[in-house]
Amino acid sequence: MDTLLSRAAEGGTPIIKDDTVTFVWRGEDAPQLIGDMTNWEWGDPLTLTQVAPALWTHTLRLPHDAYLEYTFWQEGERLADPLNPNITPDGLGHDNHYFYMPGAAPTTLTRRKRNLPHGAVARHIVEEEFLIAGRKRPVILYQPPTSEPCPLLVVLDGQDYFRRAGLINIVDNLIAGGRIRPIALAMPYHGGSARGVEYACSEATLGFLGEHVLPLARKELALLDVGANPGAFGILGASMGGLMALYAGLRAPQVFGCVLSQSGAFTLSEVDTVVWDLVRHGPLRPVKVWMGVGRYEWLLDCNRRMHTLLLERGYDVAYEEYNTGHNYPAWRNNLPRGLQLLFGRP
Repeated sequence: MDTLLSRAAEGGTPIIKDDTVTFVWRGEDAPQLIGDMTNWEWGDPLTLTQVAPALWTHTLRLPHDAYLEYTFWQEGERLADPLNPNITPDGLGHDNHYFYMPGAAPTTLTRRKRNLPHGAVARHIVEEEFLIAGRKRPVILYQPPTSEPCPLLVVLDGQDYFRRAGLINIVDNLIAGGRIRPIALAMPYHGGSARGVEYACSEATLGFLGEHVLPLARKELALLDVGANPGAFGILGASMGGLMALYAGLRAPQVFGCVLSQSGAFTLSEVDTVVWDLVRHGPLRPVKVWMGVGRYEWLLDCNRRMHTLLLERGYDVAYEEYNTGHNYPAWRNNLPRGLQLLFGRP
């Protein structure tokens, strides 16, 4: 047990060896363990076993390329792991601990490299009295380092993809490396507490994009003429944003011909949303879809079902699963694959 404690103190926790992960807790009583592997507090918390006086552990076997987040849990309260300094915000007001298995690592594409050309970033405020909550909404615009007209990617939850996913640096580096063609970005912020309403297959949000975000982008950025190049633009979102991205592609394929949906919330409270009927009963739309989802997510099943339905209906869809949970580090690390598939150079 002294060896276990010394390893935990020197290298931090959890202790990772090959495909096993051991969580360690010191104290007279042990909390439970929740995280991506338990569907957090909505699943079955894991129980720690006492292995020595005031020493408790729990060991899991995990895929070699997993990235997972967790916390300790006691009587409905989160407890920090004092032996793991690695924390990341969950977007809901909490900090989660995280770890990478030996076969996984954070993408290096979020690093800003001085010797590469960089695009220009500007922040704008859009005013709208009817289609959005709050009447004003920030929109971040990104012009890639080229004067040639290029496709536009609309990014839902723009502030989170900008701050938490490092999307600007990812795109800069992919363009500089010749891995994607130059693309511009329009990154509208979400509506805070109104986000769920705005992204639940909302015609108002679709109208806001069409009447305000796209005209702003056309004015400020060098874009392809989508009238002459139908479906040249793309739309990206995660979770509820992933649902809204697919909805936008199905409703406006002449604009959003490329859909990137990360962990799409296609089913809410065990009720399938209207996108299922649009795919199942609507006309086949000329859109290309990339879907990515974590195997440690409650949305895994509905993403698998949506992928199957899209294939059955004849859609051009690429689908990938990762050994991750429902969080921005996972979406950040996996997004370059989707960008390359939909915007890769010919």
